Amino acid sequence: MFGQLFQPMHLLLVLVIALFIFGPSKLPQLGASIGKSIRELRKGLDGVADPAQQSTQQSETKK
Repeated sequence: MFGQLFQPMHLLLVLVIALFIFGPSKLPQLGASIGKSIRELRKGLDGVADPAQQSTQQSETKK
């Protein structure tokens, strides 16, 4: 059932619809924000914190 869902023609149609809805200037920003959200979600699921957050947490625990 889902094997034919991600055919190139379907993906092209979704891209064209997104282009009409968001416009050509917003698509790179939208893609970047979705990518950043996915990275943050994976970090949260893996339990890996950012180095900046780790150093802040360590300095707070030393006080």
